[in-house]
Amino acid sequence: VQLQASGGGLVQTGGSLRLSCAASGRTFSGYIVGWFRQAPGKERDFVAALRWSGGTYYADSMKGRFTISRDNAKNTVDLQMNSLKPEDTALYYCAATRKWVVFTTLSTQPNRYDYWGQGTLVTVSS
Repeated sequence: VQLQASGGGLVQTGGSLRLSCAASGRTFSGYIVGWFRQAPGKERDFVAALRWSGGTYYADSMKGRFTISRDNAKNTVDLQMNSLKPEDTALYYCAATRKWVVFTTLSTQPNRYDYWGQGTLVTVSS
């Protein structure tokens, strides 16, 4: 499945952005879809994941400001980011898999996902 991430941009500290992840030519039915981010010179970090049939999983540090959800009409998995901080600046990737369905601490590992989008850049200015 080909993934397309969109919605990134430049925002001031305290602002909000909504990212979307779309699957080309198919639905997300049966998939886990996750969001990761990677700042320059750093590792790719898990943000949140959603099981299309229901259920979400967040990195502890992302709870409260970030919300992952699905849009049935658009067939997208969205990441609403509020109260953004300069340290949120990163390339944000969406990823998907259908090889597992139960969230565990392993769900945060990039190698647990089989399909990746190209990334969308989020820049938060101070």
